[in-house]
Amino acid sequence: MLVAAAVPATHPAGATGAAAAGEPFVVSGSSLVQDGLDLVWNLQLAKPFSPSALRGEHRTLCLLIERPTNGTVAGQACVAARGPRGTPTLLYQRVTAAGPGPASMMTATITRSSSSGWTASFQPSQVGSGYRPLRWQVISTLSRRGCTPAVPGRSRCSLLFPAEPAPLRLHTPQLVGCAPSGRSEVFSGPSNERDIALTFDDGPWPTPPAMDFVNLLAREHVPATFFEIGEHIPQFDASGAAERAMLAEGDMIGDHTWSHPEMTRLSTAAQESELERTVAAIRQRTGFTPCLWRPPYGAVDPQLVSLARSLGMLTIMWDVDPSDWALPGTSVIYLRVVSAAHDGAIVIQHFGGGPRYETLRALPSEISTLRARGYRFVTVAQLLGLKLIYR
Repeated sequence: MLVAAAVPATHPAGATGAAAAGEPFVVSGSSLVQDGLDLVWNLQLAKPFSPSALRGEHRTLCLLIERPTNGTVAGQACVAARGPRGTPTLLYQRVTAAGPGPASMMTATITRSSSSGWTASFQPSQVGSGYRPLRWQVISTLSRRGCTPAVPGRSRCSLLFPAEPAPLRLHTPQLVGCAPSGRSEVFSGPSNERDIALTFDDGPWPTPPAMDFVNLLAREHVPATFFEIGEHIPQFDASGAAERAMLAEGDMIGDHTWSHPEMTRLSTAAQESELERTVAAIRQRTGFTPCLWRPPYGAVDPQLVSLARSLGMLTIMWDVDPSDWALPGTSVIYLRVVSAAHDGAIVIQHFGGGPRYETLRALPSEISTLRARGYRFVTVAQLLGLKLIYR
């Protein structure tokens, strides 16, 4: 959801469309908005520019992040280039009374809409901010001989856009859903990325409590995907506290039907009820609508896959199964997972439907070994590149 609009262009008296050799670049328009988790900075100059040429021309283009209370600059994100190809990037510097500090490369998605335009998306933490109000301006500078400073005594020429800092009120984004795309039935993710998705079925459950899984994964900084049985939610997580904690920690919640039946034995109406009742139970407690479901026992057919897709859900299967439901022992679960792991794997384990202490105890070793082998842990939604929906 966009929560701010673009600021109209303003130029100093006498400024023309293209900057003269001794003037900073003229900004013809810019905006800073919130879109879900990200801040999106759009910049449009009056003439073409190359990020890789800015330094050689003694120019800078920076987004100033200013405190809303007194207007002082807290930091600046400056256009730059890296590598031999001059890949566009952003460098962030914290600003204090002593001036800008060391520059660090930001994690940002950058696109060029035209030779004179720029769009960069990044999370507020990249510019030292949370989801709280701020003010912003773009500063375009030129520091070389022959430039006439706008303020006498300064060694650099600079232009600010807009002329006064623009306010931006941010809000903490709430995950409310995800958009299904791609194949309707999925067994694994892309095999060209070293990603792996840990998934857990049959909860919430009391032995051990679902929060034990959530907390362990949070300590390990591992996002996971939990497929929940609807009738277990009012029994074992009536307030939705565990589910909300999952979403807050970056985990994903999926639908595992209301009562865990063999779905292919049911009528279409009964199948739809099993799925929709669970979605309603999850949404009621979290505001989140799942776009993933997993068939109990893996029992599925094309008609059921099609039905789930019509309800906005992908059918998520798996290709690594340690059979932890059979309680084979912690070391067996661990060995089965790490020996079968591969790029793009979807691992099925359980956090309900029986005592799952063995699975919980196996997790730290699984995570440590897989991480040492270079795997990155992702949710199923991340593995498949699904768009998350925030408000």
